[in-house]
Amino acid sequence: MTQLEMMADAELQEHYATLSQNYRNFQDKKLKLDMSRGKPCAEQLDLSSGLIDCLQPTDYRSADGIDCRNYGGVDGIPEAKELCSRILETTTSEIIVSGNSSLALMHDLIVRAILHGFPDSQTAWKNYPKIKFLCPSPGYDRHFGICEYLGIEMITIHYQSAGPDMDQVEKLVAQDESIKGIWCVPKYSNPTGITYSDSVVKRLAAMPAKAGDFRIFWDNAYAIHHLTDTPDHLLNILTACKQAGHPDRVFMFASTSKVSFPGAGIAMVGASEANINWLKKQMLQQTIGPDKLNQLRHIRFFKDLAGVESQMRRHAAIIKPKFDLVFSLLETHLGSKHIARWSKPNGGYFISFDTLPGCARKVVAKAAQAGVTLTAAGSTYPYGRDPEDKNIRIAPTLPPLPELQQAMELFVLCVQLVSTEQELQRRGLLP
Repeated sequence: MTQLEMMADAELQEHYATLSQNYRNFQDKKLKLDMSRGKPCAEQLDLSSGLIDCLQPTDYRSADGIDCRNYGGVDGIPEAKELCSRILETTTSEIIVSGNSSLALMHDLIVRAILHGFPDSQTAWKNYPKIKFLCPSPGYDRHFGICEYLGIEMITIHYQSAGPDMDQVEKLVAQDESIKGIWCVPKYSNPTGITYSDSVVKRLAAMPAKAGDFRIFWDNAYAIHHLTDTPDHLLNILTACKQAGHPDRVFMFASTSKVSFPGAGIAMVGASEANINWLKKQMLQQTIGPDKLNQLRHIRFFKDLAGVESQMRRHAAIIKPKFDLVFSLLETHLGSKHIARWSKPNGGYFISFDTLPGCARKVVAKAAQAGVTLTAAGSTYPYGRDPEDKNIRIAPTLPPLPELQQAMELFVLCVQLVSTEQELQRRGLLP
């Protein structure tokens, strides 16, 4: 039972009047704060300023002597492949290092499957009446956007504490040949912060699939984005797939978008050698090579995995206080009221927040009317439809601490205000 349900009618109405006045006070402040996306703040971007001028005019050759100013090297320079293989835990023959966007790699890979199929496809995906993807939710809106844009039907999969509901996943994949893939953000997932358990990883790798060309799209975007000194452990999905006899089942993705510069990082895709060799041939029809100078810049700046890890500790020192502030305000204002719950991730960029059912859209709208922009309610579900209208993705990283405090004080007020309105309406005390 919520605290609101235990209040007498008069007490509840008085509580609502106080909240409403506090809300009007916030509106008078005329705030303009944006928490809609998980962007690094200016202090985080400053950590990578050395990337801009770390190459001298004569420093343009990779370790194998390639002139990085010229064409070629569709799969990346050797040093970049070595570094990125350490991040994705592959060999250098199981990785391609590309431009700045891992999302572009995912998009293009699905388009290739639609137009031509994978090496083990019986036919191109476009020849099927319907293609479907499994979408663990709440999840990443841009994954869902790719599917919606390309006409792929999305099936919502429920999240459990250790990852997606594998009973649901296994049943669907085993019986439906039109299910061709599943989206996974397996470590510090967006937005729940969940890291998949060893059991979930092994079941994904081993499960029977009616579609012989079923693929796991393993977006390990936050693989090295730790907020604590005891990082979550994630089992290597490629190794698990090999051990289960499905070496070609997974494509893994990551980038340095929130490690260096979001608009000028390097992106990577890892998979079996067979998949990588097939993908390189496909990419040769699209590009003569990526920005190898940018790859070389990243190597000169970070040098090796230890350099990347050191950078990530500096990132954590900047953003962890912001997460701590959010947790503190949520606990102080909502912790004992039983009208909301939220995740406490050990890494990543987001906090998943659940209101009472039916309240999320109203909370986001109230916050916007008082000057704070949040991620649209429903965006963490396929087609933007949260069946219970309760999930909100909180993105704490961009605002400075004083602005974040203002935004979160308004947010918790909106949660209380909307929840109280709902209880008053349930009792017939408010239209």
